[in-house]
Amino acid sequence: MKILSTAAIIYTTLATLFLSARPQSASAQTDTIRLADKRLNTAALKPGTRQYLVYFQNPKKQKSLSFMLWLRNTQISNRDGQKVFITTQHWYGNDSTSYREAYSVNRLSDFAPIYHSETIANKNRAYNWAANKITGADSAATNTVKNFALDFKEPTLNWNLDIETFEMLPLAAGKTFAINFYDTGSIPPAYVLYKVTGSEIVTTLDNQKIDCWKLFNESDYQGRHFTETFWISKKGHELLKEEDTFNGGYRYKIKMPGLTPDVAERFKVK
Repeated sequence: MKILSTAAIIYTTLATLFLSARPQSASAQTDTIRLADKRLNTAALKPGTRQYLVYFQNPKKQKSLSFMLWLRNTQISNRDGQKVFITTQHWYGNDSTSYREAYSVNRLSDFAPIYHSETIANKNRAYNWAANKITGADSAATNTVKNFALDFKEPTLNWNLDIETFEMLPLAAGKTFAINFYDTGSIPPAYVLYKVTGSEIVTTLDNQKIDCWKLFNESDYQGRHFTETFWISKKGHELLKEEDTFNGGYRYKIKMPGLTPDVAERFKVK
């Protein structure tokens, strides 16, 4: 069995570390994002495919970078008589061991999670998601977590869809958001703080100047410091760029232009 690629290992580490670290206490000015309040602007989440170039930089290795291509597709559909968002994700690296995919269903009205499935290293984990609990899904024949169950104290949002969640936030200068995220199968849900730290102009491929909010998160885990910064366009509510720091290294995500071929669709061709 091949060892996971460096990029896949770093991704898994980041996922664990950011969710394991509890945020500092929220101040009185913090906006708490609760599903019951319906503060997410679901109309801002645009259907379609978005692709990101993801690359990792270790300053100690000055002649190499690790790359992945990340595809996210969101569509509006019907499930059991209600309108839903269906979001699929594909991660592609330089070999098949780094590939991962996810399939998520969320209620259209407030983005409440209904179902989530992910496949990593050919192992599938599928969950039915409710307001008060999450359980392994019996409907997935290859599900490796059929016996999983966790009760919630309050409804949570799906951390696997953090980017989509950020694009629906009422971003504004000086705001801080406390979001109750849960990463399927991991530690219990936690409120994570994200702060709007200012604005910045981002130059796109065609030299357009796009005014963006900068959304920032930081955490400490086992004596090490980690940060995430997201650039989200003010007009279009799109994530254009992300930069993370951890262990002296960096991870970047850059939104690719619309002319980028949809490799997920081409892989389906028989």
